[in-house]
Amino acid sequence: MLDANIKSQLQAYFERILMPIELVASLDDSAKAVEMRELVEEVAALSDMISVRLDGDDVRKPSFAINRLGTDIGVVFAGLPMGHEFNSLILALLQVGGHPPKEDAAVLEQIRALEGDFVFETYFSLSCQNCPDVVQALNLMGALNPRIKHVAIDGGLFQKEVEDRQIMAVPAVFLNGEPFAQGRMNLEQILAKLDTGAASRAAESLKTKQAFDVLIVGGGPAGAAAAVYAARKGIRTGVVAERFGGQVLDTMAIENFISVQHTEGPKLASALEQHVRAYDVDIMGLQTAVELVPAAEVGGLHEIKLASGASLKSRTLVLSTGARWRQMNVPGEEQYRNKGVAYCPHCDGPLFKGKRVAVIGGGNSGVEAAIDLAGLVSHVTLFEFDTKLRADAVLQNKLRSLKNVTVHTNAQTTEVTGDGAKVNGLVYKDRKSGETHRIELEGIFVQIGLVPNTEWLKGVIALSPRGEIEVDAHGATSLHGVFAAGDATTTPYKQIIIALGEGAKAALSSFDHLIRLPAEMEEAA
Repeated sequence: MLDANIKSQLQAYFERILMPIELVASLDDSAKAVEMRELVEEVAALSDMISVRLDGDDVRKPSFAINRLGTDIGVVFAGLPMGHEFNSLILALLQVGGHPPKEDAAVLEQIRALEGDFVFETYFSLSCQNCPDVVQALNLMGALNPRIKHVAIDGGLFQKEVEDRQIMAVPAVFLNGEPFAQGRMNLEQILAKLDTGAASRAAESLKTKQAFDVLIVGGGPAGAAAAVYAARKGIRTGVVAERFGGQVLDTMAIENFISVQHTEGPKLASALEQHVRAYDVDIMGLQTAVELVPAAEVGGLHEIKLASGASLKSRTLVLSTGARWRQMNVPGEEQYRNKGVAYCPHCDGPLFKGKRVAVIGGGNSGVEAAIDLAGLVSHVTLFEFDTKLRADAVLQNKLRSLKNVTVHTNAQTTEVTGDGAKVNGLVYKDRKSGETHRIELEGIFVQIGLVPNTEWLKGVIALSPRGEIEVDAHGATSLHGVFAAGDATTTPYKQIIIALGEGAKAALSSFDHLIRLPAEMEEAA
């Protein structure tokens, strides 16, 4: 199962295991169980610190536990942790084996101090790029606190559980048998849900921060580039964001990042964060900006108010708040979100295997989604509002070659229907004839572009009719000392590489603004 190169790499990694661990496999007579037995035996053969047993009695088969011998520490994988989850397996082996994690010491102590018994179950799909963050965070918690248990479950392999629990989007996390969270979460976000006092403590800590020279709002590519360029100028730099990585975290394959032929969104986002953390940058996560209070005078301090109740001040700002998936805004969409209405075909597609689905949107993302889904589901119906598809010709040709795909152009989605628990259909209007039609299906994947995260800036800063922050060639906005970059701005072509360049430009413009302030203004600030 593992080639010689991977085995060699794993042997080197496993030298970091400090405490003996045991793999306990619970197997049945399925083909996946044969693969699992091969995997655990090959892994155990790579280190004297790893042993294996094949007599496990877990009710989920095939599955295997990774246990620290002589303790209650351990995690479980139900299904084969390959694909995006292979790194989760490696980290679990190391962490259960006592290798110290790289997270901040205060976060690790917060995990160890959690009181109560927590049994987590995470349903993932092997094609989901969002799932490893959740799986790895909960595995780490289980490796640090014996009262925390975690089982990572391949939803594609345990489909009956998925259907019984009506899971239609991954990652889906259950805590002590009850729904806990859905979608991408990092370790800090999970802890914030468990440790209810964490948010207020963080807010109090933020209130004590001194004013920044450059405060960057948003942690996507533009924000990361701005942070690096600002920090390299030796000025006090801060980043405040809900999550580091932004939309990149939800991107599958990236093949147009010049000099890197292929990478994946989460991998790139991790590299961006590591680069920023290599500098003296104050990163403040899990924070949502809700208001910008401009400086009363040129050279004064701008204020960013946060949803937590705290506020931060800075001599200059770089707004890089990015964008989010655009919604259809039709009846039923919000009601059935994550109950059949989805926005990530790579993540959630495997949950609809053999079912009927629709894709909304005829651009590149919509047509690519339809092509991907056609290999999994029984039938795909693609709806495009315009009179023709807008995707590249090569994608359209591929789409039309697929026998289980139907395309409707000039089609306006008007309603998502369901039975109260999950989606069961879609209503659309033929814009040419005016006739209304309904089709029965189990899933709807919305791929109609992005909307900028700028609602909180309305009335304070100049926005375009589309809600984008208006910027000039230097990234300057309508407010003195406030700059912007990335997908939230009027800069054309929403591409990662362009956002990086615009972020660097905005930081350089901020520095240029600061050094040109009169000396008396600098002293006052």
